[in-house]
Amino acid sequence: MSSAPILYAGLTLIVALIAGLLPVFSKIKENPERLKMITAIASGIIIASAMLIVIPEGYEIASSDSHKENDEALAGSIALVFLELNHGEVNESEAIEEIEGLLSHDGHGHEEEHDEEEHEDESEGLKETVEHAIEEYEEGLINATTALEEIETAISSVGHSEEDEHDEHASGLLLGGAILGGFLLMFVLEGAGIGHAVHEEHHDHDDHHGHGHVHHSDSGWRLVLGLTLHSATDGVAIGAAAATGSVALTATVAIAVLIHRAPAAFSLGVFSMHERKERNDSIRDVVIFSLATPIMMMLAYFALSDLETHMIGLAMLFSAGTFLYVAAVDTLPDIHNPETGRTALFYVLIGAVGMVLVLAGADAAGLLEHGH
Repeated sequence: MSSAPILYAGLTLIVALIAGLLPVFSKIKENPERLKMITAIASGIIIASAMLIVIPEGYEIASSDSHKENDEALAGSIALVFLELNHGEVNESEAIEEIEGLLSHDGHGHEEEHDEEEHEDESEGLKETVEHAIEEYEEGLINATTALEEIETAISSVGHSEEDEHDEHASGLLLGGAILGGFLLMFVLEGAGIGHAVHEEHHDHDDHHGHGHVHHSDSGWRLVLGLTLHSATDGVAIGAAAATGSVALTATVAIAVLIHRAPAAFSLGVFSMHERKERNDSIRDVVIFSLATPIMMMLAYFALSDLETHMIGLAMLFSAGTFLYVAAVDTLPDIHNPETGRTALFYVLIGAVGMVLVLAGADAAGLLEHGH
């Protein structure tokens, strides 16, 4: 197991605990304007990360078919051998020997060994078909010409199946549905009163009553539960990224989550100090919130590591849907407010543009490698 997931789990826990417990153990008070600025910038970062990293990577991982890609690569290599044969550079026996050498090449052998374990019940792939034709030739059941004809027929059928076109259409709906599912989950939670915008509810209360106390205990628990559930979905995002094996992807997603979680944790600490009578109760709220992301991250990492690759991609797309919803909900109220609209929009753009520049620089430096 890589040490990266444990590192990110520990980092998310520490950042959330520090940000959440800071208002509990210090005299630092919540600055509404500064908190809104940080939240808006973080929302811009989340949106840019979802659009430029999580969705493209999730789509590529979920829609990729390593078995099919291996067949296409092998078919291309074998086609070059047939070109040599047609140009008279090799005879039929030599062509079969070259093709047999391609089958045993590490570039395909290791991949196919893994595929055989995952696709035992599927129809045989190109490699098996070619191997069968060569075995028949070596056993004297067919001549070289017939063997090469069978191989040529096999490679010509790669990538031209009507079933493949139908699968691509179906997968498009599935991939979009994963993003929609994440978005709707957050929408349903918010509609059920399990919100996550702690600082907004706290300030709204201040405006109406002139103080920070919220007198309904069920409201406090709903907000703690809402924040915890949102943190859990963030953990799924980091865990899915870690399961791809890409260090750059995992770091990008984790940083975006951390930047967005810190102000939420701080707000929770402030809210809980006003809501709870005992400091220990406030500490409990912050600890529950802080543990949600790393615990769900590790669970997602181990669960997805044992599943097929496309499931990791779907999990990432699902997380992208939650990212987009949370980022939008955190900033839309301020953007719709005539007094704060332009300022909030400016900070969101600052966060988004800043993240674009960081990602562009990382890509130019070759740091954004694919993990599959």
